Amino acid sequence: MVVPSLKLQDLIEEIRGAKTQAQEREVIQKECAHIRASFRDGDPVHRHRQLAKLLYVHMLGYPAHFGQMECLKLIASSRFTDKRVGYLGAMLLLDERHDAHLLITNSIKNDLSQGIQPVQGLALCTLSTMGSAEMCRDLAPEVEKLLLQPSPYVRKKAILTAVHMIRKVPELSSVFLPPCAQLLHEHTRNRLSCILLGTITLITELCERSPAALRHFRKVVPQLVHILRTLVTMGYSTEHSISGVSDPFLQVGGHSSKTMTNTSPLSSPQVATNTDTSRNAGNAVLFETVLTIMDIRSAAGLRVLAVNILGRFLLNSDRNIRYVALTSLLRLVQSDHSAVQRHRPTVVECLRETDASLSRRALELSLALVNSSNVRAMMQELQAFLESCPPDLRADCASGILLAAERFAPTKRWHIDTILHVLTTAGTHVRDDAVANLTQLIGGAQELHAYSVRRLYNALAEDISQQPLVQVAAWCIGEYGDLLLAGNCEEIEPLQVDEEEVLALLEKVLQSHMSLPATRGYALTALMKLSTRLCGDNNRIRQVVSIYGSCLDVELQQRAVEYDTLFRKYDHMRAAILEKMPLVERDGPQADEEAKESKEAAQLSEAAPVPTEPQASQLLDLLDLLDGASGDVQHPPPLDPSPGGALIHLLDLPCVPPPPAPIPDLKVFEREGVQLNLSFIRPPENPALLLITVTATNFSEGDVTHFICQAAVPKSLQLQLQAPSGNTVPARGGLPITQLFRILNPNKAPLRLKLRLTYDHFHQSVQEIFEVNNLPVESWQ
Repeated sequence: MVVPSLKLQDLIEEIRGAKTQAQEREVIQKECAHIRASFRDGDPVHRHRQLAKLLYVHMLGYPAHFGQMECLKLIASSRFTDKRVGYLGAMLLLDERHDAHLLITNSIKNDLSQGIQPVQGLALCTLSTMGSAEMCRDLAPEVEKLLLQPSPYVRKKAILTAVHMIRKVPELSSVFLPPCAQLLHEHTRNRLSCILLGTITLITELCERSPAALRHFRKVVPQLVHILRTLVTMGYSTEHSISGVSDPFLQVGGHSSKTMTNTSPLSSPQVATNTDTSRNAGNAVLFETVLTIMDIRSAAGLRVLAVNILGRFLLNSDRNIRYVALTSLLRLVQSDHSAVQRHRPTVVECLRETDASLSRRALELSLALVNSSNVRAMMQELQAFLESCPPDLRADCASGILLAAERFAPTKRWHIDTILHVLTTAGTHVRDDAVANLTQLIGGAQELHAYSVRRLYNALAEDISQQPLVQVAAWCIGEYGDLLLAGNCEEIEPLQVDEEEVLALLEKVLQSHMSLPATRGYALTALMKLSTRLCGDNNRIRQVVSIYGSCLDVELQQRAVEYDTLFRKYDHMRAAILEKMPLVERDGPQADEEAKESKEAAQLSEAAPVPTEPQASQLLDLLDLLDGASGDVQHPPPLDPSPGGALIHLLDLPCVPPPPAPIPDLKVFEREGVQLNLSFIRPPENPALLLITVTATNFSEGDVTHFICQAAVPKSLQLQLQAPSGNTVPARGGLPITQLFRILNPNKAPLRLKLRLTYDHFHQSVQEIFEVNNLPVESWQ
């Protein structure tokens, strides 16, 4: 017995009544079989009902492609009920990726010409939803005729269809340019809000894609400003008022037509002062006013007005409005820093928000507001936030504080105190380079060595769980342990420390289960350094060093074996090898000062007496031992026989080999001002690794958006793509996008790259796939 097909309502009830996914699939499979049978039988009466059920099944995520041809049959039908379901099915089941959508072009053309308004509305909606470029070119004359039809219903849909056509085929702008001026004039007189809003949208789209249209419609800017002023002062269409705000959709549309002018709308002050901010509709109008002032070249007074509007948004009880205000102020802070600074107390208050998205935006804006005049006050607020902020914000907050302190630090002592507070509070959430930066800073501040070592010793005695703090403290104790024991620092409260306490604290770090291998390495090196700075017996230090000579960690074991060798074979050279570390040059705000201090240290080392030739030979042999045990097969470069040259390489930090010959950059792509360049680095410690920095620049007049760069290499190589710095390349040589490729080539095979670029440029999607076969030989040999 054949089970009859279900009605749409019954099908919905049965699907909703299914208790499991398997029951739901069973119901849908049975009904789809009935629908297929009905389509094969060619039942013209119930075809639209069957397709309606199939569309419901499609919206649930099940395959419904077999109903595409039925959509064409229903659209060609003369019955309105069939056309309605047929056009709905075409919008859901057809798209421009399949050629089947072109089969409805003639049906849409006939329906647009018939003059039946409901049918014309269906055809226009379908065309604006899934119309391809070919369909738009074929049907543009019919849509142009409907733009001037007396019926507002058809005209509104025709305007929106014209917007879709221009986006698909920008060259159609010349077709729709003449009717727009007539539309604007006529509907301004008739006060049809929906038609006027659609017309403004169409004009804006034309101006964005056609310079000729932009020049043409500059003349109507005073007319648009007059409309906006009328909306604010007298009202334009009472039936479209929402919560006391006169036609907010038309106001927003009018402000968004800022493309047509490079001066601020004259109505902005009236909008800002006369709009009711107690309702969401009024806030939407004010926010669009702010966006208009931000995006065009406004006077300074109007920009201050925009910032003040956003400042009022920050006091709103609605969290969404506060989030919008923080995001917008973050965009304005670079161009109008002083105006945004006036709202700094309110921004800082937003740091205490319980909503994670709000506090994150407030943190980003607070960090952007830091400058040399307010750095002390802002750092106090940010450090207080760091102590109580959620764990997912702690890393960003710590990183921001460290960067701001490095940039705007008033004194070195304040800078050291700030970093120490971050290390004590944030723990493992700090940046990877925080330890190196702080050691560099302390090393360069000779007058603060005693102060720093005592501060760090106290912090280490209180807590040894914060690994970055422990590493810095161990380094500082090892370098300046003599100052710690001397107790001659007058800047802080006197602290009496003996040698046994210092050694016991470092041994505690070595034995702690919380200490990372790198931290134990710092502590072991600190003990070794103290062997030349303490006056007592070094047997305790030698015993600890010998114990770690059998450690399971290879790096720690190697370091302990080397130090034990210094005690046993080269004890007469230990004091010279374990001298205080010279400064390492690095780029940064204090690069000039640090370079000067490094030069002075080098001059002092050159003034040291030159040892005899056998001692220099022993130094070279020891260096060979140190480097050979590290696993590197290449021999170190020849050293200068002076102790100064040898000490730089024999201290506990890794040796810095001479930089390899630079690999020339390579330009691999250029199109319409968009360029892609590759730069190469092969780290000396890992010659099999190649680091490729991909830099995308844009010298055209339009921004490049949604930029994605993908790569592939031969199977014998390993490729890792790092996240890019962004997805938008600003026009006219703005900030480029960079992305890092890590390629491991252990066999030194010839290197080939296959790149795939996708991006949007001048409102067109671009996709390029090409191979790069001319990579420099130095990048892989």
